[in-house]
Amino acid sequence: MSATRRRPGKMGWTLIVIALLALGGFALWRWAVAAGSAGTLDWIDARFPRDRDVELAARGNYGPAEAQRAEIWVPEGEAPAGGFPLAVFIHGGGWNSGAPEDYRFVARSLGERGIATALVGYRLVPEGRYPAMLEDSAAGLAWVRSRAGETNVDAGRAVLIGHSAGAYNVLMLGLDPQFLRAAGVPRDSVAGIVSLAGPADFYPFDTESSKNAFGHVADGRITQPIAYGTRETLAGAPPLLLMHGTADETVRPYNARNLAAAIEAAGGAVELIEFDVMSHAGIVMGLSKPFAQGDKVLDPILAFVANRTGPQGQASVPVQGKTR
Repeated sequence: MSATRRRPGKMGWTLIVIALLALGGFALWRWAVAAGSAGTLDWIDARFPRDRDVELAARGNYGPAEAQRAEIWVPEGEAPAGGFPLAVFIHGGGWNSGAPEDYRFVARSLGERGIATALVGYRLVPEGRYPAMLEDSAAGLAWVRSRAGETNVDAGRAVLIGHSAGAYNVLMLGLDPQFLRAAGVPRDSVAGIVSLAGPADFYPFDTESSKNAFGHVADGRITQPIAYGTRETLAGAPPLLLMHGTADETVRPYNARNLAAAIEAAGGAVELIEFDVMSHAGIVMGLSKPFAQGDKVLDPILAFVANRTGPQGQASVPVQGKTR
């Protein structure tokens, strides 16, 4: 007797399609990680449903260069009294690549939780070498503040967030007051700094990206965030949340550990969170919908923003231990 081959039913075909989509998505994700393509990650993220959407409230240039641009995304619906809490995100890319619009997934994730997000670009090397990338980041923040009224955001207590090279930028804005001062931004309007895999202690320069961005500086030590982790320089500095993956081979975890230790020794406000076996790309991917991993990267940021931008702007409280 010959065996009869059974064709899959409706439920079977549905499971097959889901499995194929999952495999395709995983392959695309692996390619995006290998290529360092934030734009691809953003494309994937945009196809996932969310409980609350965001809308573009403002977009423009804060300087003559094409890279000197920014956009502000706000949650849909009515803003709370005083405006939406504001996060300002600055992208990474080794100071030689990247674009703010490739990180709209960050705006969607924060916006779903009621937080407005400004995405700020900056000139890249060679035009954007130190200190230009910091001058641009501060000028971009000033532009965002100038649009606060029309976008219903509370720019008086903004939290700055950056990944990789962008994390370096926000660390320096928080720790070295000269850049905010030159841009006309009150230092106390920055309520906190969140560094995702940020370079903080990388002198002497030993990579092409760091040499191209900082190699021209006579004393490279002045470019380092850790140089400002002293009692004198921390006076008036905002609290810092340093987040890093232990498997990061692009920006080694000692950058965050060394900076946290210096700030703690000087009596400053800092919290260090490390994620076991998380890579350099993995930490920013954790801010996307498809690779949120239970929101383990997003949740500490949400707690930090809430604590720093609440009604009283109270000091940040610990959100978890030093490792996770």
